[in-house]
Amino acid sequence: MPPLHPSSYQARQNLPLRRERKPLSAADSRPASLRKPGSLPNPASQPDPQIITGGEAAALQALSSERQELLCSLIGLALKVGLVVVAGVSLVRLATAYQERMERQGELSAVLGLEQAKLSKARERFDHLFMVEGEQRLIREQNQWIAPNRLRVVWQQATP
Repeated sequence: MPPLHPSSYQARQNLPLRRERKPLSAADSRPASLRKPGSLPNPASQPDPQIITGGEAAALQALSSERQELLCSLIGLALKVGLVVVAGVSLVRLATAYQERMERQGELSAVLGLEQAKLSKARERFDHLFMVEGEQRLIREQNQWIAPNRLRVVWQQATP
């Protein structure tokens, strides 16, 4: 049975539908001027159009609407899958960026700890230098300094 193709007007008006005709065979499709005289087209190859009742038209329309619903469902599913994929990729990228930032924050906090230790050491040294007798402490720490009005003499042996 050839497929039925209801037009939208026929489907809305519940008008009877006609089945499509099968194409004629190669011998029958020639124009009448090219056919042999007395040869007629094969009547079996040209079925009479059949009329479809309103119930059959409604069934075809229901089948068409089911196909449309299936198509809409598939499009909706594809959109949802696409959104899930985009959300998943975004989540993975966010997780990697968060991990990198946490590592960087750890590095920075370690450097900050070292610099704070240096600062506290320098503050303590500064405080000790400006306390009572701070000058004497500085002179004791710096024993390589030369007293004022003195010359440093360095003796070297002559090499033969």
